Amino acid sequence: MLKKKIAIILGSIVGILLIGLIVAGNYFYSEGIKRGTEVELHQEPESVNAQANETARSIIEEAETWYKDQELDELEILSYDNLRLKAGFFDNEAQTGKAVILAHGYRGNRDHMDDLVKFYFDQGFDVLLPDARGHGESEGDYIGYGWHDRLDYVKWIDLMIEEYGAEQLLLHGNSMGASLVLMTSGEELPDEVKGIIADSGYTTVKEELKHQLKHLYHLPSFPILDVTSVITKVRAGYFFGEASALEQVKKNTRPLFLIHGDADELVPTDMAYELYEAAGGEKELWIVPNAGHTKAYSIATEEFQTRLQEFIDKTISNE
Repeated sequence: MLKKKIAIILGSIVGILLIGLIVAGNYFYSEGIKRGTEVELHQEPESVNAQANETARSIIEEAETWYKDQELDELEILSYDNLRLKAGFFDNEAQTGKAVILAHGYRGNRDHMDDLVKFYFDQGFDVLLPDARGHGESEGDYIGYGWHDRLDYVKWIDLMIEEYGAEQLLLHGNSMGASLVLMTSGEELPDEVKGIIADSGYTTVKEELKHQLKHLYHLPSFPILDVTSVITKVRAGYFFGEASALEQVKKNTRPLFLIHGDADELVPTDMAYELYEAAGGEKELWIVPNAGHTKAYSIATEEFQTRLQEFIDKTISNE
């Protein structure tokens, strides 16, 4: 009789724990994966960023004002899983055959890349600004953290080549967009893709969410993250562990320019070193002093443009 009571009590405790984990997993899915939820991320205070000089502020402000005054064409593709994905497009009158695809960050949209558009457009690039699945004007009820998005980008690349005459193409991403283009680098890409720029990217979704759990909630990743990963597989079609820029970049064969601030607390700077060490192909790493997450361009604007120009000159032919 006593053994039976103990078994019932233990069973009840296990059941309560399982229910609690499932509830917690669904909560973290809603916070981190589900579309449209406003979430707070652990990131550095503004005080950790170096102050931009007057010239840098002027360049950024001019670029953002220019962007607001432009009219973008609206392009659309159908993803492999039948989502309608949309992008803004600047069709450059120069008709140079050069194009860049700019990838925005987590819970952002195409407009968040506005400060970079003028830089590329002034050099004769067509500029494509996709809204990632689950963001902006694109369909999708979950965030893919770059994993499913990498297959979307293969389609965007094909569209630019086949319908808009792109002969030399760059991929440039910030934060989640950086990991997205790194994940794309491991796919079989056409020869027209000449180089990849990744600013403040994470190694894997699992490691990034583990970092967020620790600093936002002061929780260990096991077992909550594992439960949330299973829920994500059921509801969104991927496990956190499989969504790896680190594994994809090992297969990269394109010139790669990695950028990361040394004061980044949202995506730890150590991840940049891991990605650099793992990456295949010609590669360059720039660790930006006193820069927080994706702040390199805003606080070191002139040097950023110089280094980016050097990378473009090495990868893109002007003939």
